[in-house]
Amino acid sequence: MRKDFLPSLGRATTRRALLFGGAASAALIATPGIAGPLRPARAQQRWTGTWSTGTTATPSREPLLPADRTVRQVVHLSLGGTQPRLTLSNEFGTTPVRLGEIWTGLRAGGPDSTAMRPATIRRVTFDGRADALLPAGGTLHSDPVPDLTLPPGADLVISYHLPDRTRIGTVGTHAYQRNRIVPGNAAAAPDPSGGVVDTRYLLLGGVSVRTAGPSAAVVAFGDSITCGAVTTLGANRRWPDRLAARIRAAGLPLGVLNTGINANRLLAGPDIPAPPGGGGSGAGGTTGALANVSIGAAGLRRLGRDALDQPGARYLITLIGINDIGHGTPAPPLIAGHLELISRARQAGFTVLGGTLLPIGGSGHDAPAHRIARSTLNEWIRDSGEYDAVIDFDAAVRDGGSPERLWRGYDSGDHLHPNDAGMLALASAVPLALLR
Repeated sequence: MRKDFLPSLGRATTRRALLFGGAASAALIATPGIAGPLRPARAQQRWTGTWSTGTTATPSREPLLPADRTVRQVVHLSLGGTQPRLTLSNEFGTTPVRLGEIWTGLRAGGPDSTAMRPATIRRVTFDGRADALLPAGGTLHSDPVPDLTLPPGADLVISYHLPDRTRIGTVGTHAYQRNRIVPGNAAAAPDPSGGVVDTRYLLLGGVSVRTAGPSAAVVAFGDSITCGAVTTLGANRRWPDRLAARIRAAGLPLGVLNTGINANRLLAGPDIPAPPGGGGSGAGGTTGALANVSIGAAGLRRLGRDALDQPGARYLITLIGINDIGHGTPAPPLIAGHLELISRARQAGFTVLGGTLLPIGGSGHDAPAHRIARSTLNEWIRDSGEYDAVIDFDAAVRDGGSPERLWRGYDSGDHLHPNDAGMLALASAVPLALLR
């Protein structure tokens, strides 16, 4: 492929590296000092993100929750710390939401549980108030929760009471956790019975913590492959979770924030999920993999909210563009979009790590023009030098004998999404040397 037709940022001093990822190892060729110093404002960050989700709007026909319901949700933390702060989001809601009271505590029990350990249950306040009004189109950040230490890799339950009939307008459509909606005010209860399972995140945005020393966060920015399709429910086997586990084992003070949205595109996409049973997968092209398809705002549109504005965020890992290609977008506009993403992230003080797109052979995205677009974009990501480093996710999971396809041991069955083992391979393809 000729390189002279490609747009360029014209950065003579751009930091450059290329990573050749594998399921268990990765080799790094890089210039020294790729991370660079933090900008002063970011270096003074008091809280660091330990969990996040990519949010989007619910369908206009979303039913109202009945009055007097408690929503209990489980989030899998990455970085440990103290004095957690919760972010609630009603960014896509058209009406305010009244929360009667909010409680949080470490989870007790297994993957089906929303129980809280009694000794860890704490009230969450907002400007000192036990209740909160979540404005239409807005977010709320809680006060620091006192006397609560969150171990790294812990599961935290966030439980709030909705006294009124409520239209939920903002969700993380695929939590890959079994959350629960129970009747009555059970917000502070250790383990209420009854209710219904809900596998979304309702009105949640993120969790941040204070740490004893300097810390930072890594933002994983992408589509359903990052969000977690088609991983085991409740098992925390998304590749960002697996990366967070590697980071903890290495003793690095880093959070990992998963802001993948199913079916998301870099360049286009309304903030409206497709209807349930719409016949698409989480990446928007194959059939039968997931019951609900979401889209979310275009990646470039949500970049600030979901990545650059995250508390303590310093590193950005991208894995996005395959749904644009699946909808017929050729490589040149996607290259321009990636350049804009890189420029904006660098201006915000980030180290920007570009992930190559995974194989699509045999999937609903597979077509000759789509293969060309993916190959062209991947070649540019690898060879242009525009990213600070390149994580070769493609090389980590492709079939050596048929490189346009996922290796069968990593294929969930739709030939597009990696299974649990494939997610581990993606996480293993990220050299931790880039994050030190």
